[in-house]
Amino acid sequence: MQESDHIIIPKRPRLTIRIAGGTMSFSAIDVTAVNQIEYEPYPLRTGISTAANLREAFKAGITQNNDGHVSEILKKNWQRALVMLDTPVLLVPIDEYFEEQDEESDKRDSTLYNHALTGHENDAILSTVLTTLNAVALFSINKDLKMVLNDHFEDIKYTPLCAPVWNNLYRRSFTGQRRKLYVYFHEKKMEVFSFLQNRFRFCNNFEANHTQDCVYFILYVWKQLGMDQQKDELHMVGTIPERETLLEELRKYLQNAYIINPTADFNRAPITNIKGIPYDLMTMYLKGR
Repeated sequence: MQESDHIIIPKRPRLTIRIAGGTMSFSAIDVTAVNQIEYEPYPLRTGISTAANLREAFKAGITQNNDGHVSEILKKNWQRALVMLDTPVLLVPIDEYFEEQDEESDKRDSTLYNHALTGHENDAILSTVLTTLNAVALFSINKDLKMVLNDHFEDIKYTPLCAPVWNNLYRRSFTGQRRKLYVYFHEKKMEVFSFLQNRFRFCNNFEANHTQDCVYFILYVWKQLGMDQQKDELHMVGTIPERETLLEELRKYLQNAYIINPTADFNRAPITNIKGIPYDLMTMYLKGR
């Protein structure tokens, strides 16, 4: 891969499909565009499955769907796709995962995942290696959704939604000597994680509907990890609910609580000017998966 104007350019273009919390979007690199990315949120119809919505989206690349929406980006003849999924993730230490690899590894992944996270027995279980973090992420996808994707692309890669964020903030965690706790807000939930050396120290997610709930969960994790209220740091990013109120509440207890500004964090890269684009997509395009 080569880097040009802040955007990582693959040898052959991929369509990126982001599916999360009742939302779906399509995006792709377009160096001729003002912000170098073509980004298209797709309005989902309620009452039908994500797989059915995606089928309609592909049809909308040719004709209007029932809502009159035409997908311009899907008019192109894409052969390759990257699918970013917001589904529960089970992190397995990389040494333990590959130590047990065998001919029935797919069955083993399903057994392990469904034992830890119930309610996904009818889903397909996928895996992706987080090399930098010495972990393998197991995550799920609805089988009907996977079938729709297989019908439209020759080459598909899957990744957990947060993988680019984990990798980017892991690299960021080396600045300074203080321990850091990170919170990524998206689709009314928050991903809370921390690193120790070259692996996860903590990783979990919580609902983020109310400011007081957010404060409670963050401080609970902070205490659980034994972090120092005067010395250690909290960094938050994403679609933060009532951000100023949340920051004010947290600073009653934590001396070093900050909100990451993507524009400054990514050195004013053009992609940060795209209205509504999530931080995980920015990170994926700028820093890779």
